[in-house]
Amino acid sequence: MSRPAFAAHDLPSLRAGLVALVPELRGRALRFTANPALADDMVQDTMERALRFAGQYEPGTNLRAWVFQILFSVFVTRYRRQRRERNALRVLSTDPCAWTIPPANGVPDREAPLTLSTKKELDALPDGFRSVIVLVDLEDRSYREAAVELGLPLGTVMSRLHRGRKLLAAQLAA
Repeated sequence: MSRPAFAAHDLPSLRAGLVALVPELRGRALRFTANPALADDMVQDTMERALRFAGQYEPGTNLRAWVFQILFSVFVTRYRRQRRERNALRVLSTDPCAWTIPPANGVPDREAPLTLSTKKELDALPDGFRSVIVLVDLEDRSYREAAVELGLPLGTVMSRLHRGRKLLAAQLAA
């Protein structure tokens, strides 16, 4: 049995299509969660995101596929959040002071001045990595702002930041 294609061409038809898809979304969410209340919450979050990002929907394309992808994204986000919360509660149950002690190799305080050794290690990094770290981590710029300033693609900035942080952490650990 094939389902009828849903395609919206403007905002009113998008909204009507979303309303028509609610029962299918609820069924899928119920299969994901096996909990009617959680399924309803997921459908509500999906509808909220779909309406908030309606401008990203390409008119005339498969509305069902678009909104089901949003539902799956909501499910994955909720699953990851629950996993983080479970892990945090597990750590807290074994050590009540765990949240008051800063992590050993966590993110340094942005307000703290660079120490002389940190400055030396940062200066020792290759220029491509150093400039991205300085812009994003020290000057608090967004990835996009750093990409524009350096004349690099956004993905390159993200990659260099990741690799630069790893290099810097390795140098500081040595």
